[in-house]
Amino acid sequence: ICVSGFPASKPFQTIAVNSIPCYDFLEKTQALPLFCFDQEGNCTDNITDWALKQFTAHYKPKIGTGKAARKIDKPAIFYYCYAVLHDPNYREKYALNLKRDFPRIPFYANFWQWADWGKTLMDLHIGFETVEPYPLTRTDIPDDKARAAGLLPKPLLRAKREECVIVLDSETTLSDIPPVVWDYRLGNRSALEWILDQYKEKTPKDPTIREQFNTYRFADYKEQVVDLLQRVTTVSVETMQIVAAMRTVDEE
Repeated sequence: ICVSGFPASKPFQTIAVNSIPCYDFLEKTQALPLFCFDQEGNCTDNITDWALKQFTAHYKPKIGTGKAARKIDKPAIFYYCYAVLHDPNYREKYALNLKRDFPRIPFYANFWQWADWGKTLMDLHIGFETVEPYPLTRTDIPDDKARAAGLLPKPLLRAKREECVIVLDSETTLSDIPPVVWDYRLGNRSALEWILDQYKEKTPKDPTIREQFNTYRFADYKEQVVDLLQRVTTVSVETMQIVAAMRTVDEE
């Protein structure tokens, strides 16, 4: 689980990944792994036995001990924490604290509701490349002027929020984007806008590098980007559905 470090200037962020992130992945990224490994490859639980006892002792009277009761374990606590860090009520209530200090995790009433939400979110965010693509409407209108000049379509990679449209280049547009998608943000941008930014051409300042080594062409990645945008739209929609459900739960 990656979270914003502190002090932070941007709103609090969290995202789960399955590899070691760089420091600027989020703002001053701090990584909270489920397991830790030493130089010999020995694995240690990053959730301590003490923490497991605290959760078990707190929830045992509520969950019960019958055959139908689910046993709290360390992965479940990991999922629970991930869900709580997405709770909009938690983020709003502790907004100032999260900008200057490490997140604290409260005991919410229904442990398994939050743990299940956390697992669903983690599966979505880590497995974003394998979720079902969202059925966005694709429109392709040939750029006759560019083609007549022997040029590729001009990359634009522009999101038009009010119109719920993404213009990829001078030929291709994706439309019927659900408005809620723009609310799933990583930092100051939605997840879709973050993707668009990664595929924009960055022209090197050095003329030699620009002439001999700047071989990037958006056209080579266009279909890959379309597929990625569709899948991340699914992730964004389903994430915001869970976040909306969290907002209705009174955990005071």
